[in-house]
Amino acid sequence: MWLELSNLWIIILNALGIPTIHLGISWLFTKLDRGRFDPGSWVFRGRPIEEGGGIYQTLFRIRRWKHLLPDAAPWFDGFAKGKLADKDPAYLRAFIAETCRGEAAHYAQIPGILLTLVWNPWPVAAIVMVVYALASNLPCLILQRFTRARLRGLLRGLETPES
Repeated sequence: MWLELSNLWIIILNALGIPTIHLGISWLFTKLDRGRFDPGSWVFRGRPIEEGGGIYQTLFRIRRWKHLLPDAAPWFDGFAKGKLADKDPAYLRAFIAETCRGEAAHYAQIPGILLTLVWNPWPVAAIVMVVYALASNLPCLILQRFTRARLRGLLRGLETPES
């Protein structure tokens, strides 16, 4: 740790700092223009290994626990991703872009949480914070990728002319 603090101050800073980092980054990303999150970019592009989202169900049984994760975007007047509200292609494209925004926000939260290493003691608390940063964001990252893969499949089905 770079700051020498009492245990009480470390607890207080963690209790206030960690939620502030999570919510602050979430708020910031809901305010960024959706156009900044291109679903076709390398980061957000679907991968063959994702099998249209199937890999996330096979490996992680995502359907069993995805309902337990909060969607913070509506807290900040952002795009709600909890339920599919429409099957209109324009809405689905917007939803897909929003999963990119959500994924980017969770990538940003990992180093954001690591800011707590400034006041948390080394090495034990530092290891705990690294594990926490990954554990608190990986399920959300997996959910964003799963949802986007499923939405892409739905959109393809709607846009593909029937023969």
